[in-house]
Amino acid sequence: MVETPLHPYPGSTRPTRPDDLYVTRPVWDIGRPQPALRALADAGMVRGRVLDVGCGTGEHALMAADLGLDVTGVDLASNALAQAREKARDRVLAARFLHHDARALAELGESFDTVLDSGLFHIFAGEDRAALVQSVASVLNPGGRYFVLGFSDEQPGEWGPHRLTRADITAAFDHGWRLDAIEPSTIEVTSEPDGIRAWLVRLTRT
Repeated sequence: MVETPLHPYPGSTRPTRPDDLYVTRPVWDIGRPQPALRALADAGMVRGRVLDVGCGTGEHALMAADLGLDVTGVDLASNALAQAREKARDRVLAARFLHHDARALAELGESFDTVLDSGLFHIFAGEDRAALVQSVASVLNPGGRYFVLGFSDEQPGEWGPHRLTRADITAAFDHGWRLDAIEPSTIEVTSEPDGIRAWLVRLTRT
């Protein structure tokens, strides 16, 4: 599988492999779902078969599993997946975690109704970004929802992953998608008390 390009957040060093992200706890691993995605779940917008792309240690997949949904999480960091499976056992929740590249989801041979993306889309640019969008489209049922929480260009500074503009998001989903909303949001991290400025993007597969 192709290794994912990595863009660390403040307080971390630049790793060379996905597993290196989880040698120590990364700042985005806050031990609970991101509030922006938790609110979507609470509103009943996370439904059907759920796929968590770039699932890390599994908080969003387990959030969906706690709702009684059929959930799969994919990531390229084996050590993060091991932590996710351990959490599932400890919490007595049913969720499947696979070592798989989110840019090659068609290889799973499955379809989903909801895709959650907390901090994956924003690490890609160019061909990799287009590949991720096409990959998600290949497994998301018509009418299915794709929810993206990503780094915003309104965040000050130069560290971190790609800062997404509204134009970036609109261009990435210009075919085969209905862009339902791009809303200012926050990514909570352990290194910044006020969090990081983000976009919460709501999309529907047409």
